[in-house]
Amino acid sequence: MHASVGDRLLIHGRIVGQQDRTAEVVEVLGENGTPPYRVRFEDGHETLMSPGPDTVVRHFGSGE
Repeated sequence: MHASVGDRLLIHGRIVGQQDRTAEVVEVLGENGTPPYRVRFEDGHETLMSPGPDTVVRHFGSGE
């Protein structure tokens, strides 16, 4: 997985009824765009994250 500052991570819900969540990458701490990432969720909460297989990168400006 590779991401840049400004990209969005779409984290799919892992159980029935759980909503997908979106987080903006605010800092890339790995080499060459690899995890971990500091992310900010829609509610303003920030955390350090190493995304799993339930996460998709939406690259900034790609129209995805």
